[in-house]
Amino acid sequence: MGENCSLLKAENLTMVYNSPQGPLEALRGLSLQVQEGEFVGIVGPSGCGKSTLLRLLSGLLKPTSGRVLWRGKLLDGPREEMGFVFQKANLMPWRNVLANVTLPLEIRGFNGDEAREKAIELLKLLGLDGFLHIYPRELSGGMEQRVALARALIYDPEILFLDEPFSSLDALTRERLNVELARIWHIKCKTVVMVTHSIQEALFLADKVLVMSPRPGTIKASFDVPFPRPRDISIIYSPQFASLAKAIRGVIS
Repeated sequence: MGENCSLLKAENLTMVYNSPQGPLEALRGLSLQVQEGEFVGIVGPSGCGKSTLLRLLSGLLKPTSGRVLWRGKLLDGPREEMGFVFQKANLMPWRNVLANVTLPLEIRGFNGDEAREKAIELLKLLGLDGFLHIYPRELSGGMEQRVALARALIYDPEILFLDEPFSSLDALTRERLNVELARIWHIKCKTVVMVTHSIQEALFLADKVLVMSPRPGTIKASFDVPFPRPRDISIIYSPQFASLAKAIRGVIS
């Protein structure tokens, strides 16, 4: 796609926070583009501003300078076309799985039966149709994150922002959810921007991996991911995967 076809575009983003120690520059002059249907992974050293960037791209924060364009128009706040999954699932403990997932539709005034039908279909897709009436306290961490993903997808957003949603999970569960997310992305054909500390996770899931510099963060390098889809988890053990992971790690170091 050409430049004018970008679904999301950031131009010269700079973000400065006020802190007790004085101004803290989190991002400086950062620019990027996300094409429709693309899965973009963002990696970088701790504290480089990855989560700040995601909040700017989704309209949850406004930049100190620069701008974010959504379909060529200035983004001035969160939009209904955008879904967000945070590091913590943040489920309502007094609502069961089904009620947690239907919440965004209830807020938008959807008919109760329609909301329930949509939620059940999505939970079935995520392998949670047997847990509709279970409460968050009874769920594992991986199941909580799947519910959070279902809640973000329930109103069919055009773009999904993922802020290290699997970072607190054990390695095996995280690997399984990576496979699950890749499958859902393939079925739903969503545009995804994902922040992660895991180079392996970014390479397995993304079409393109962006590497951020230390704070103040900017885009230091971009890597196209050549592996065909659908991807089997065994690809992470291939020489080509290891070589690309090493190259990305070398840029971060």
